[in-house]
Amino acid sequence: MRNRPLAAIILAAGQGTRMKSDTHKVLHPIAGRPMLHHLLDKVAELGAAKTVVVVGARSEQVEASVAGRDIEIAHQTEQLGTGHAVQMAQDALKGFDGDVLILYGDVPLVRTETMAAMIARLQTEAALGTIVLGFRPDEAAAYGRIIAGSDGIIKKMVEFKDASETERAVNLCNSGLMAVRSADLFDLLDRVGNDNAAGEYYLPDIVGLAAGDKRPSAVIEADAWEVAGVNSRAELAQVEASWQEHRRAEAMAAGVTLIAPETVWFAHDTILGRDVTVEPHVIFGPGVTLADGATIHGFSHVSGATMESGAAAGPFARLRLGAVLKEGAKIGNFVEMKKATLGKGAKASHLTYLGDADIGAGANIGAGTITCNYDGYFKYRTEIGEGAFVGSNSSLVAPVKIGKGAIIGAGATVTQDVADDALALVRAEQKEKAGWAKRFRDAMLAKKNKG
Repeated sequence: MRNRPLAAIILAAGQGTRMKSDTHKVLHPIAGRPMLHHLLDKVAELGAAKTVVVVGARSEQVEASVAGRDIEIAHQTEQLGTGHAVQMAQDALKGFDGDVLILYGDVPLVRTETMAAMIARLQTEAALGTIVLGFRPDEAAAYGRIIAGSDGIIKKMVEFKDASETERAVNLCNSGLMAVRSADLFDLLDRVGNDNAAGEYYLPDIVGLAAGDKRPSAVIEADAWEVAGVNSRAELAQVEASWQEHRRAEAMAAGVTLIAPETVWFAHDTILGRDVTVEPHVIFGPGVTLADGATIHGFSHVSGATMESGAAAGPFARLRLGAVLKEGAKIGNFVEMKKATLGKGAKASHLTYLGDADIGAGANIGAGTITCNYDGYFKYRTEIGEGAFVGSNSSLVAPVKIGKGAIIGAGATVTQDVADDALALVRAEQKEKAGWAKRFRDAMLAKKNKG
């Protein structure tokens, strides 16, 4: 249990030039949610009393993105290093007495449990000056190294370029994420110098300063994937892939069947029940809930939709915002739904568009049926009663109601309400002219031969 309040400082002032984008780097999405918001949600889950986002270039984009949240914005008008960026949050945290997490807006995957572990160690060991989040990558490369004892107490932190061969052989690296008491943080930052090649104020220097005050620091270790940063489109794709890999594993561990896991892409808020089956090449957008036993067949795209137990969709189905499949309802190949409810046991098996519609339990929607819901200016609803049968290639021009048990003959264009249990036929009477086709062909061939 925490015994002190928590604040978070999220650094988001970088230029992000390698992204080559007009969108601020931290607003690029992972699993359908901006990177920054992944962190904001985790910090909120930890119960942070204050959250400060430090911005620089394109600050207006970040401010607009967090509008409505209990977030304070601090501006770093000059890019003078990470230590300087954290200092920009000092006014926002004036009077705050507690612990401070320092995070990076382009390092979005760090787990809530990892943050909590950092704070827990800081609070349980009063002698510690700071907590540093370390990791062990497959390739340590040019990361700064952390030299620590078996108890996690840091003996030395050294940049790769300054490290000896022995120190370079250590694979414990510095992620840059830290936890510090507010009472210590800004005092330490005030003492950080910029006597280095870049002339910048580096946040990790506070570890050495705290050690000089007889306040050692400790390292908490995270998995390397948690602290992967995003500086380019390629790294964005890598972090997305990492998030998806872990989400797939979570889903399968919870009782979801993924036939080809690597081909399924989840959104940040996808909710899946037990015994859900997801076939290959399915994409989930935000706002999807699948109840126990639901099935998504291959090559389907689902966003903003709900499927109740035993419902099925696809293959090649598209469920858009507001689509609801009730218990046991089914849509098949090349069926699209938007703001429509398909009642219990109802089905639309092929080549159908159901928009702004309510379809009753047990109804059958024939191939090629569409609800004509838009007149170019406004949207209108279609209501189809329980047990109704809509024949193939029908157009239902909204607003229109099809009664319970009614039958719509194939090829109909329905513009008026249909009563319960009625048969509606809306098409020209079929006529046959004997021999007409042969006479037509003969005449056309003769004309062609003359040419």
